[in-house]
Amino acid sequence: MGVNKVILIGNVGKDPEVRHLDSGVAVANFPLATSETYKNKDGQKVTNTEWHNIVIWRGLAEVAEKYVKKGNPLYIEGKIRTRSWDDKDGNKRYTTEIVADNMQMLGSKQSSEEEASSAPENAEATDIENIPAEGDDLPF
Repeated sequence: MGVNKVILIGNVGKDPEVRHLDSGVAVANFPLATSETYKNKDGQKVTNTEWHNIVIWRGLAEVAEKYVKKGNPLYIEGKIRTRSWDDKDGNKRYTTEIVADNMQMLGSKQSSEEEASSAPENAEATDIENIPAEGDDLPF
């Protein structure tokens, strides 16, 4: 038995790229930056930024398509997945991704309200604060 659980809070690096599979299922990909700042032995402030490849499926991907923009702060929960494939030259390639099953928009409520007020009036209202992945029936 093992645990594969990731929690990230960071800023979106670019607008999500969303595609729809032949079955109609939506999948979104975007980079998320997390940063840590510390003082080195000389007392100078040092910031390290780590970039994470985020993958979101189904309803969460559709929410990301509508509401997530470059620079937004996000809370992401998910699991680490490493995939491999052969490139055009036959070399084995690897990528590590965070497959998110929970996403929460962070930041001021005012900025969220400003974005909502600029949405078309016939836009479907969605609670974007805490949307679990489809089929997620965990009580927490």
